[in-house]
Amino acid sequence: MEAVVVDAGSKLLKAGFAIPDQPPSVIMPTQMKCVPEEAINDLKLSEEITVDPIVRGFISDWDAMEDLLHHLVYNSLGWEIGNEGHILFADPLLTPKAVRERLVQMMFEKFNVAGFYATEQAVLSLYAAGRISGCTVDIGHGKIDIAPVIEGAVQHIASRRFEIGGADLTKLLAEKLGNSNPMVNLRIEDVEKLKELYGRCAEDELAYEKFQQSCPNEQHTLPDGQVINVGKEKYAVGEALFHPSVLGLEAHGIVEQLVRCISCVPSENHRQLLESTVLCGATSSLTGFESRFQKEANLSSSAIHPSVVKPPEYMPENLSQYSAWVGGAILAKVVFPQNQHVTKADYDENGPAVVHRKCF
Repeated sequence: MEAVVVDAGSKLLKAGFAIPDQPPSVIMPTQMKCVPEEAINDLKLSEEITVDPIVRGFISDWDAMEDLLHHLVYNSLGWEIGNEGHILFADPLLTPKAVRERLVQMMFEKFNVAGFYATEQAVLSLYAAGRISGCTVDIGHGKIDIAPVIEGAVQHIASRRFEIGGADLTKLLAEKLGNSNPMVNLRIEDVEKLKELYGRCAEDELAYEKFQQSCPNEQHTLPDGQVINVGKEKYAVGEALFHPSVLGLEAHGIVEQLVRCISCVPSENHRQLLESTVLCGATSSLTGFESRFQKEANLSSSAIHPSVVKPPEYMPENLSQYSAWVGGAILAKVVFPQNQHVTKADYDENGPAVVHRKCF
């Protein structure tokens, strides 16, 4: 049986058996809807609540996470109780040691897995692009991670995490659209869809300013029949990544942050990092983002000018949205056959801390 690879994000969980040249077979929302026990007893099934097992990339509700993974492996992927296989997890950048230890503990004590491995999303995303050295810029639902990687090792001292992401851009768009369409009642799910359909990056800051002065509106009919006008607001989504002041934040834009990360690495490594910048996370597929990113990088006042690399042609379409999962599928083909993973015997002998010795 192939190993299962799991990349659990704040919004979506990507999972499936390790087949590297295919997209993950399961992509499902991480957020769960639960009905309190007292509501079930009273047949008040409408009193459901939402639970977020993962917030800003890290597991925050372990009971909910266990339920989510149980549904994934036994229902969606068809594991049989008593005949569980290997599992590989993609770790977010700077995952606390305690989180890693609790995850491996859950895997062996609750799921009785045959073997466990975990490594960082940045390394896996580079593997998917055919690299072992480079920089990843991962724009997730709840965070942005920027990580230089040299020979498969994340340079943590030079890495940066920013707790803004796609969810914050959705809120920004909701605010902008609410101001320009005061009579329309917007749900956050509707704004998410509008962001996916209309969100744009202007070619440069000058073009963005021009669109703020004059931009034709497009009409969109919402599922409930309301009609909304979308115009200059759609460019704020992308501009916030390059100028966080659009979000009301005093911070450098995403390209400047990447340049600062690379400058923290010894200069002899700059070239191999510069030549292999990988953009990943669903927000990086925003229309015009890659070309704007490369243009800003070329105009950087620093001597460091990152260059975005394209994934190999044989990789699945929309790779940036699940590159860590694909990289995990590649790595699973190596670590489990070569017995580099954490085994049940390792866990029984050394406890959860063994994960730090065997997983890099």
